[in-house]
Amino acid sequence: MTSPTAVQYGIRYHIFSRGNNRENIFVEERDYHHFMELYLLHVFPYSDTYAYCLLRNHFHFFVRIKKKVEILEGSSGETKKEATAWIPPGQRIGNFLNAYAKSINFAYHRTGSLFQHPFRRIPVSHPEQAISLVRYIHQNPQHHGFVKDFRDWPFSSHHILQSGNNDVSSAAIPITPIDPIGRRSESPIKNSDLHMLGILVAGDFI
Repeated sequence: MTSPTAVQYGIRYHIFSRGNNRENIFVEERDYHHFMELYLLHVFPYSDTYAYCLLRNHFHFFVRIKKKVEILEGSSGETKKEATAWIPPGQRIGNFLNAYAKSINFAYHRTGSLFQHPFRRIPVSHPEQAISLVRYIHQNPQHHGFVKDFRDWPFSSHHILQSGNNDVSSAAIPITPIDPIGRRSESPIKNSDLHMLGILVAGDFI
């Protein structure tokens, strides 16, 4: 099996994985919350998070791995010491998933791999691709038949984007508004268009 391309600094990715043998990775509601707590610890400080969705047997994230200079600028004290260790971003994501898998194995008296390996990563480089991805991520619970209307699924960033409430205390993670991504033409998305883009991806997707 060919090894996946290493996750790079400064690149946007669709990150996703599912349970080994398609088994559930979330058993109780507390598991969804614990998963996001570990994400906040291992991945969030080193990335911008645009969208996410957690389903019973798989998950999706749309993120941008921060550049090294951005990580340093946002770090201080022990956090800065940790940041300058320069653990590869792919390893940070792997550490996050391993930490969650260990907690699930302990809580439910199971053994072996929880996730299929390696986790999948697809670079996102164009605005059309970004918009389609956010739609896909948010509509995933409906696509898989978990709910009749994706808006009813509680474990996604759709609700955060709609409410505009990025307070860490009231949401699993704060969501970064989608920033400019160069188009295939020479005209990038204008900053004035970003708010409308956020409304588009959080709305009815007309």
